[in-house]
Amino acid sequence: MKKIKFTIEYPLNKASESILWGAIAEPLGLTEWFSDGVTVDGDEYTFSWDQHEQTAHLKQIRQGKLIRFQWEEDKDTDVYFQMEIIMHDITEEVALIITDFAEPTEMDDVIMLWNKQIENLCRKTGMEIK
Repeated sequence: MKKIKFTIEYPLNKASESILWGAIAEPLGLTEWFSDGVTVDGDEYTFSWDQHEQTAHLKQIRQGKLIRFQWEEDKDTDVYFQMEIIMHDITEEVALIITDFAEPTEMDDVIMLWNKQIENLCRKTGMEIK
């Protein structure tokens, strides 16, 4: 079944772009909210949860703004997951934009998982979802 691309925007109160960047781009930051552990070897990131490991490849990075990964299982496809920090020009509010792909039957579960993960991120960094 073909995966469908989706995007979720999380407007954040009390958000520091530099703290947010560290949380989404650095292994220690990712370990705080995204997975139990992260090891990096070049562009290969291994994420661990309990007894499960999953490998992703770093596909794109724009320092302080965007990081894109592709799970090993999605290699040779257009499927990826991305975390992007934006600041709205008018309000100067910071938001985290998640782009990911899911099979239609799994879409609700994947979105619910991202919501839970972002709640963990906010709890660990002192940020709040607006």
